[in-house]
Amino acid sequence: MKVYIELVFIVNYLIDFMILYGTKRLLKINKSNIRLLFGSSVGTLSTFILFVNISNLELYILKILLSIIIILISFGKNNIFVNTFYFYLISIIIGGILYLFDLNSNLYFNYLLLILFSPVIIYILIKELNKHRLNINDKYIVEITLGKKIYKLEGFIDTGNRLISPIKKEPVILVNIELNYNNVIYIPYKALNTEGIIPCIKADKVKINNKIINNYLIGLAHDKFVIDGMNCILPNKLKEDL
Repeated sequence: MKVYIELVFIVNYLIDFMILYGTKRLLKINKSNIRLLFGSSVGTLSTFILFVNISNLELYILKILLSIIIILISFGKNNIFVNTFYFYLISIIIGGILYLFDLNSNLYFNYLLLILFSPVIIYILIKELNKHRLNINDKYIVEITLGKKIYKLEGFIDTGNRLISPIKKEPVILVNIELNYNNVIYIPYKALNTEGIIPCIKADKVKINNKIINNYLIGLAHDKFVIDGMNCILPNKLKEDL
């Protein structure tokens, strides 16, 4: 059977891009798609490995090194092991599912299935994983000092938390623990079909991941929440200040 190397490159490029894009969406990585395109271009180099006479061990080492280079180009060096892990996880799931339904010996038909079903598989995978996990990159250690008392919490950044005080424009950190406090400030809020006011206090000091954050208020949540053990919801503004 005649195989066109151009087709192999194109399919490999498209699949690499979809996997990288799925990794980006799953881990909420703030990188441009242009970098993913460059990373996918490097990924196509793995096709040449098929024509090199090397041992299985050398083959595995080359694949791992190439994957790390792809991740570095696409996402940078931050959280490289986490990014690489999920890059492989999505790759393995896609490969396993397509292998399960690969009942046709026609190579080009298999390529067609790969291109058509990979985006669907990645979409479902991201949707389901996001229901059951909290991105480790969004987990922060929060210390709130009120007088002589220090409260230690674990929190995550919620992009939907854009609550700020109307006058001084101070972002609000929502907590669901009992605090000893004085001088309550009431801030109005509106979310979807509900609106009201939330009591807030000014802490003596707020430290997040060992960095002191100024001009933030502590909001006392009306309803208790438990999200993967988190007891603190951080505002979207924190991305700019850390």
